[in-house]
Order: sequence, then structure tokens, then C-alpha cells
Amino acid sequence: MKTLQDLTIKDNFMFSAVMAEEENCRGLLKLVTDIPIGRVEISRERSFAYHPEYRGVRLDVYAKDENNTRYNVEMQVVPRDALTRRARYYRSQMDMDLLLAGNEYENLPDTYVIFICDFDPFDAGYFRYTFENRCLENMDRRLGDGCRCIFLNTCGRNRKDVPEALVKFLRYVRADLTESQQDFQDGFVVQLQKSVRKIKQSRAMEERFMTLEELLRDERKAGEEKGKSEGMAKSILLLLEDRGTVPESLLQKILAEKDTEILSRWLRLAAAAESVSQFENSI
Repeated sequence: MKTLQDLTIKDNFMFSAVMAEEENCRGLLKLVTDIPIGRVEISRERSFAYHPEYRGVRLDVYAKDENNTRYNVEMQVVPRDALTRRARYYRSQMDMDLLLAGNEYENLPDTYVIFICDFDPFDAGYFRYTFENRCLENMDRRLGDGCRCIFLNTCGRNRKDVPEALVKFLRYVRADLTESQQDFQDGFVVQLQKSVRKIKQSRAMEERFMTLEELLRDERKAGEEKGKSEGMAKSILLLLEDRGTVPESLLQKILAEKDTEILSRWLRLAAAAESVSQFENSI
């Protein structure tokens, strides 16, 4: 397990904590988007969940500027499937939140979804990939929906095509713990390094990080137990299906059971039973 002292800015906890400071967040957004930003307002630990049956979203950084443009910034260390579709879903959740707040369609602000990737998401060697909707028949014709997705790549190679400050920031993100403390010859990186040191010296932040780690550990353990119980239930049903038709009531009873000790006993009974009814009568 990592401690607070082991973290670099690419760790989600540290990234969120550093970007909770307005100057850091404003500096990052200006650097990534190449647009002037006077001030930003940051929503800390922003989550979206409109219905218990829908997938919830917890954003690393969610902010708006003085023009009401909204920004979602995510740190992505490990490649995941459907990254671009995740960006689409995050953007839709931002729009839903704005509409629930009473906005009309024409008042929806511009939005940016930004992923900082410690890998090349499109294998083209660019430090920055910027996407917006355009007409396929006429690429000069923009849709004008106010939505952009930006993917940053710490492994980029086209150094001459992007600002040197962006390259140095991405090199800083990519650095390991020792390398991250070196001099990157960049004022913004120096600013971020100072924030990281301040956070690591904070007793309150250390306690907060330890609490978060305990919650995540409990969540992972619960997930492992759930996966184990679901696997055992499926194994029981497979055995029973070889012995006849499983009544709906029995099927639901097996699927609803979460105690792995009980499921283990049922698994042995299912293996030994000569019929479904024999199994049902024995549990």
C-alpha cells in the first residue's frame, strides 16, 4: 500500500488535492486549452448519480470559468477499454446536471472533457489530441455544439507542435517519485511541486488519504466477496441444470444468497444430488 509520501501528481488523490487550489487548476486549464482564463470555480469531489439503476460518475476535477465554460479533468494512468465512450458519458452527465439546474438548451455552456493519459490513447505520438464535432462532407463546417474532448499523452513525440510548457508538464506527470522532484525548468511545474510538498506536510491530508485507502480497501474486499458468491451461485445452477429444470423460486434463492459458507455447502449438495428436488429438500 502507498502512503501519502509515496504519491506523485499522477495519483488521483494527489491530483485532485493539487487541482483543488484555484491557481493550479486555472494554470492547467489555460495550458491545455490555449484559451485565456481569468478565474475558475472548483467543485470538490463532484459526483453525478441521477438514478440508482444508472452508472454513477465521480469526477477528479470539475470546474467552471468566468464565462461559465465547464471543465472535467481526469487523470488516467492505466489504459482502459472504451476511453472515448467514457468521455462521451462524462460529457452527457455534465449536460444533464446543467439541465437539471434549470437551463434551457440554448443556455448550455461550452464543455471540455480532458483526460491526462500516462500512455498514448491513439498511438499516433501526439502530446495532445483535440476532438470536436464537424461535418464529414465539409470539415470546415463545425457543428457548434460547444463540446470538445482533449486527450493528453505523456508519451508524445511531436514536441515542436505544442507549447514547451505543456511538454514539461506532461514529463512531470510521467515522472516517478524521485524524478518528479527534479528541476523541470518551468514555472508552472515548480508551482505544482510546491503544492505537492505542502499536501504531504499536512496532517489533515494524511488522515484523509488513510481514510480513503481504508474505504477503497473495504470496497475492493466487498467486490471480491460479491464476485466469489456470484461465481459459486452460477456453479450450483450449472450442476442443477444437468439434473432437471430449476424452479424460478429456487433460482432466485440461490442467486440472492451472499454467504460463501452457505453457498459452499450448497455446492457440495448440488454435486451429490441426483435431482433438483432432492437438492431443494436438503437445503
